[in-house]
Amino acid sequence: MLSIIAAAGWPIWPLIACSILALALIIERTLQLRDERVLPPTLLQQTVDLTRKGFPSGEAIQKLGQSSPLGQVLASALQCLHEEPRASDERIRERMELQGRQTAQQLERFLPALATLASVAPLLGLLGTVVGMIEIFGADQAVGGNQPVQLAHGISVALYNTAFGLIVAIPSLMAWRYFRATVDRQILALESSAERFARHLRQLRG
Repeated sequence: MLSIIAAAGWPIWPLIACSILALALIIERTLQLRDERVLPPTLLQQTVDLTRKGFPSGEAIQKLGQSSPLGQVLASALQCLHEEPRASDERIRERMELQGRQTAQQLERFLPALATLASVAPLLGLLGTVVGMIEIFGADQAVGGNQPVQLAHGISVALYNTAFGLIVAIPSLMAWRYFRATVDRQILALESSAERFARHLRQLRG
């Protein structure tokens, strides 16, 4: 591996940095976007059962909001009623929608950076290819018996950087598309749960 890096020349180092960053983002998003973390399967029903027994305390609402992204959305409605017991249904929905937008931003965190890496990596590979081509044409002007060596070096720089750029870009693009679809599905599930909870609160309040 070290020999490949040495043969690829200096253009490989930005690609290595991109690969490390992309891997870190993929691992982080994989852990943070798990369904059981974002949408605990029993949380909505537990919250519904809790409100049927009486209005939750401020501490219980805070704990709910810290539990998960879904908990943040549900807690926003209860916090609204805690602050304004006579708040209208429209006011409660507005609070939940606002929190939903903030939660969606949290779920989409780092996805633009991952998409940028997927776009930049092939360009960095192309830069390495251009550098390799420059070395090849420079070798044509060289005088002496080492011209074939310089040609081989220029070709290796071009090919290694092109290949490594694609190696970084393809998994990054695939991961971005997967995370994008996951976030869209989770946001839809959050909206559905928020609607169900809003109807439940309306029924409780008569």
